[in-house]
Amino acid sequence: MSGARPAGERSRGGVELAALVERLRAREPRAIGRAISLVEGGGEAQAELVGRVFPQTGRARTVGVTGPPGAGKSTLVDRLAAGARARGETVGVLCVDPTSPFSGGALLGDRIRMQGLATDPGVFIRSMATRGAMGGLARATRDAVDLLDAAGFDWILVETVGVGQDEVDVVETVDTVVVVAVPGLGDDIQAIKAGILEIADVFVLNKADREGADRAYRDLALVLSLADHDAATWLPPIVRTVAARGEGIAELDRAIGDHRAWLAEGDRLRLRRRAQLRLRVETLLKDRVLAAARERAGLDHEVTRGFETRDDPYALADRLFRGVVAAERGREEDPG
Repeated sequence: MSGARPAGERSRGGVELAALVERLRAREPRAIGRAISLVEGGGEAQAELVGRVFPQTGRARTVGVTGPPGAGKSTLVDRLAAGARARGETVGVLCVDPTSPFSGGALLGDRIRMQGLATDPGVFIRSMATRGAMGGLARATRDAVDLLDAAGFDWILVETVGVGQDEVDVVETVDTVVVVAVPGLGDDIQAIKAGILEIADVFVLNKADREGADRAYRDLALVLSLADHDAATWLPPIVRTVAARGEGIAELDRAIGDHRAWLAEGDRLRLRRRAQLRLRVETLLKDRVLAAARERAGLDHEVTRGFETRDDPYALADRLFRGVVAAERGREEDPG
């Protein structure tokens, strides 16, 4: 459970990580793709690779785009990326897609939806599978953001699969969260669902040329007006767009820039990223403790025994945790 890494340079699949990282920093597409595949694969290579690039992270502007299926998220991401390229800025795009039940890979192809950007050397696009992760984000997505950041991309756009309120996990990944809603998908405002309203830094009412758009805008503005806001908090703006025609994209760019400028005041950005780091560490700790409980403290055996003896879950958890601690102490005293 200590997470110690092997001293050797070579890791998973014989990949020379030092050379791979150098190629990644040179923004070679094949190296970036290979590095993302490594973090998706998990294990020691994932931890070692992130450890090598992490000191070079923190410079990119990271934006998450989330919302219900059919809201036009991919088109918005495409337009935002095109705008950044017109300004001479580089863009990394991560599209988090539903997981194939057969291959475990992403069902939707990255270059199918963004063919206009796929051949641009200043853009890197990658589809990633959720692999059943709650919130529509595989843990590897956060590591992939680090890789693109270390590769020197100016912008990193993360488009998440629309899975409702569980998409609050996107907050753990990016600096600015864009929540996309559209009129006429069953609810007047899909964003007014538990957990979604709270995560938005910018609201987008896409397909604003549709019937019902004015009502949807008023409803969302009303809900936002009821929330607690003061001079020290950020009030999410509402931006109307028709992404398919490129309408409202400049206004969305400005709204994202305004939020970035607000974060840059004082310690806001640093505190947000520190909170993200804490959540990542907590997730890793939970997984490692659970794995140790399975492998070294006899989780299945203890649960079976506890079921027969009517032990309560708190007592079972305490006993397993003590077993994990004892097993770790034994490993430290006898590393051989």
